[in-house]
Order: sequence, then C-alpha cells, then structure tokens
Amino acid sequence: MLLRVLRTHLRPYAGNLLLVVVLQLIGTIASLYLPSLNADIIDNGVAKGDTDYIMSTGGWMLGVSLVQIACTITAVYFGAKTAALFGRDVRAAVFHRVGEFSAREVNQFGAPTLISRSTNDVTQIQMLVVTTCTMLVAAPITMVGGVIMAVREDVGLSWLVAVAVPLLALCIGFIASRMVPQFRKMQKNIDGVNRVLREQIAGIRVVRAFVREPHEVERFGEANANLTDTAIRAGRLMALVFPTVMLILNVSSIAVLWFGASRVENQTMEVGALTAFLSYLIQILFSVMMGVFVMIMVPRASVCADRISEVLDTESSVRPPVTPIGSFTGRGQLVFERASFKYPGAAEPVLRDVSFVASPGQTTAIIGSTGAGKTTLLSLVPRLFDATEGRVLVDGIDVREIEPEALWERIGLVPQRPYLFSGTIASNLRYGNPDATDEELWEALEIAQGKDFVEAMPEGLNAPIAQGGTNVSGGQRQRLAIARALVRKPEIFLFDDSFSALDLSTDARLRAALRPVTRDACVVVVAQRVSTIVDADQIVVIEDGAIVGKGTHQELLDTCPTYVEIVESQRSAEEAA
Repeated sequence: MLLRVLRTHLRPYAGNLLLVVVLQLIGTIASLYLPSLNADIIDNGVAKGDTDYIMSTGGWMLGVSLVQIACTITAVYFGAKTAALFGRDVRAAVFHRVGEFSAREVNQFGAPTLISRSTNDVTQIQMLVVTTCTMLVAAPITMVGGVIMAVREDVGLSWLVAVAVPLLALCIGFIASRMVPQFRKMQKNIDGVNRVLREQIAGIRVVRAFVREPHEVERFGEANANLTDTAIRAGRLMALVFPTVMLILNVSSIAVLWFGASRVENQTMEVGALTAFLSYLIQILFSVMMGVFVMIMVPRASVCADRISEVLDTESSVRPPVTPIGSFTGRGQLVFERASFKYPGAAEPVLRDVSFVASPGQTTAIIGSTGAGKTTLLSLVPRLFDATEGRVLVDGIDVREIEPEALWERIGLVPQRPYLFSGTIASNLRYGNPDATDEELWEALEIAQGKDFVEAMPEGLNAPIAQGGTNVSGGQRQRLAIARALVRKPEIFLFDDSFSALDLSTDARLRAALRPVTRDACVVVVAQRVSTIVDADQIVVIEDGAIVGKGTHQELLDTCPTYVEIVESQRSAEEAA
C-alpha cells in the first residue's frame, strides 16, 4: 500500500525527484573525495614539509566542500518542497473521497478516524518522503562508494568493514522489527484520543448539565494513557538506536586504529591512508545508520498508508449514474415505489415496501414513533442513502439516474439536526444560494420567523456564528436552517422534524408564512407533533419501517389505530400539562 500511495502521488513530481537524486549523487561523490585529498596532504605535504602542495590541495578540498554544500542545500530544498506537495495532494485526495461518501461510509469509518487519517497519517508519510529525499538517496551511494574507497586505501583492513556494517545493520534491524507493532497500535490510540476529545467538545453542555466532568476526565485520561504508554514503548526502542550506532562506530574506530597502527609501524600503510580509511569507515557506518533510520520510519508510514488506502479504495454506496440525466422538466413530483432500505449485515430492513406520492402544491407529512424510519425515508430523496429495493422517482425519473448536482438543485433539505458552519449568518444562509442578495436573505428570515432575533444582533446579517451554531439556541438554529433552504427556492422541500425546537405559536406562524412560498412546491414534512401536520394534504403513518396508514387527519382518525394512538398520547400529555 505504501509503495502504491507513493507511486500514485509522487508521479507528477518525478522531475524534482530526479534532480534530488542527481544533486545527492554529486554531493556524495564530493564527500567521498575529501578524505582522499586529506590523506594526500598528510602523506605528500605535511610529511615532506611541502607548503605549496598543502595550499593547492587544500584549495581543492575547499572547492569540493563548497560543491558538496551547494548540492546538499539544493537537494534538501527540492526534497522538502516535493514532500510538501505530496502531502497536499494526498490530503486533497482523502478529502474529496470522504466528500463522495454517503452517510453509510461516514458512519462505517467514524469522524474521528477520518480526521486522523487526513491529518496525522498523511503527515507520517510526508515525513518519510522528505527523509528519503534527504537521507536515503545519499546513504547507499555513500555506503557503496565508501567501501570502494576504503578498499582502495588499504585492502588489509577491509575485513573490519565486512564485520562492522552487517553487525550494525542486524542490530538496528532487530530494534526496528520490534517497533512495527507499537507504531500500528499507536495510530489506533490516536484515533481513540480524537474520538473522546471530539465527543467531549461536541457534548460539553451535556457533560456539564449532568456534572460528568470527573467521568469524562477519567475517559480522556485512559485514552491518553494508552497512547502515552505505546509512545513510550516505541520511544524506548528508538532510543536504543543511537547508542547502538555509537557503540559499534567507536569500537570499529578503535579496531581500525589498533590494527592500522601496526601496519603503519611495519610501513605497509601510510598515516594518511589510515586516517582516510577511518574517515571512510565512519562514513559507511553513518550511511548505514541513515538508511536504517529511514527504514525505522517505514513501518509507521506503511501503517498510515494502509489506513489512507482504505479510505481511498472505499467506493461510495451512492454511485453516480453511468449516463446521468442533467436536465429534465417537471414541478417536483416525488414518488416512492416499493422502496426498501437495509443496512449491510442488519437482520431486518429499516424500511419495507414504502409506496406513496408527494405531489407539487401539496404538503405530505410523515409521522411515526421514534426509530420508525422517517429520517431514513427522507434521506433516500437526496441520495444520502440509496434504496436497496424499489425506486424513488423525481418527476418520473429514478434519482439514481439523475446528475447529483441537478438533483440537489431541486431539493431544499432541513435536517433533523440543523448544522451551521463557522462564519456569519449571511454566509450560512448563502449556502442555499451563493448569489442571494441581502434582501432575499431578510425575506427568507422573515418567513422562517428569524428576522426579529437577527435584527436584535448588533451586526445583523454579519453576526458571527460559531462552528455548529453553538452560540445560538436550538430554535434559532432551526429557523436559520429553514431560512437557508428557503433562500435556495427549490421545487422540493424536505423538513426533517425541523419544527421540534419551536414553541407552538412560532410553529403556527412559521407554517402560515410558508404556505404562500411553497404553494407550487412539493413539501414533505417529518414531524413528531400532530399539531404541526394536522392541516397537511396527506399524512403517511410509518411503524417499524412500513406504512400503516395514509390519508388526511380526519381519515386517519377513522381508519388508522396507530395514528389514533399517537393523537391520544399527545392529547393526554397536553391535558396533563
């Protein structure tokens, strides 16, 4: 998975990667040439007292050093730039894929893990890319070139290289293999911390209302402790890397000096060659360390790549049509033909064999007990879910055959939990129509019974709205969501229990103001209160996912026991109040 993610998203930057490789190659060759020049200065300049030779060779060393520095700086710059562009592209790909998901896929993954995968996971792979560009390219070149140059200086000491390099690789490889499961566990623990933190922030009012702060602190502490323990275990293993490297490096240096000194004494090796051999050995070992350091990052990046690929490879259950219908005529007639819906793996369907017609110019109400499937039924129209059996038709065309944008343009949805985005009242209302004028926004607010409280705000339409609309009340949130749908001026209005937070008088005024505006539109209202739907042209009663009654209020009182039970229960509650 890691190679596929890298190959897919680094392909556009192949030129940058090639440049990084070339620059690293030049810089590495320059660094390998320096110890040899230094050996020449010691053996041919210092030993003979030849100042001119020392100056000329030293000048060459300075020039080679400048070339190495320039190449390294440029390679690091382009490597970091490539990694940043790679991270941008992967985040964008994850974001767009999540945007295509239906409610089923979002619920399947969960919001916390989707956030982690598009942020922390992408960052881990991005770090691998930048480290690879700056280290891994130079490491094998340095190792191979260093071995050649070391053997060139003295063959008799080359056995030290053959011992030190494999020993270092084996030791660090063993440590890295123990880190893989810790990294895999760490990513899951990050998801856990995100989940608890997100729940606590979103439900802070509930937490305080029920005085559950100590319990939530304990929950977060447990999730945080799990992540901390895993990170500490991984950190302890990583902490072993550098002492291991330094131990092998120092022991190898001592061995070179020990065995090399006797060769110098026997005049089979010069002092300059000994210093050059020691420099090459250090370069070789450091290149092995750099390569293994990058390899240590591979397991965690591989886990992250698996998680990202899981998102990118998940196809939405709501698939766009092969030959979409982009434009069609009609006034927004809505037809359910034996529509059913069942979640994957569920024993029973949520909706069963639902059939009714919601015509333009009429209000169709849907009522039923909690969990009867009302919201799911409404979600089939804008294709938040797709019917697993049967069809949903808009103006005689199956919604699965309509271009998604063309379908959504005809629908004004007010969800059960109205969500407002951070910004202003105007920016939220213009989600319905980006080109709406201020006059149109005030008109929608007046119909939605929200003009008074918006006018009371000092900034008016420019009043700030916090994320989720947490700085306004539930009733104000519902009225702003209704106004947002009205700004769109759609042919089909879908109100999913959108009046539940309103008092009876505001509810009545709002419904009265809606009638002239929605006179020619198809209006579908999901409600809990009978008083909200008593004047509807058609009432559909749902129980356990199936229609058990259909007709006007009076007709249902005569023919539908379930509806009568709902009416009586609410009447009893009102009388008791």
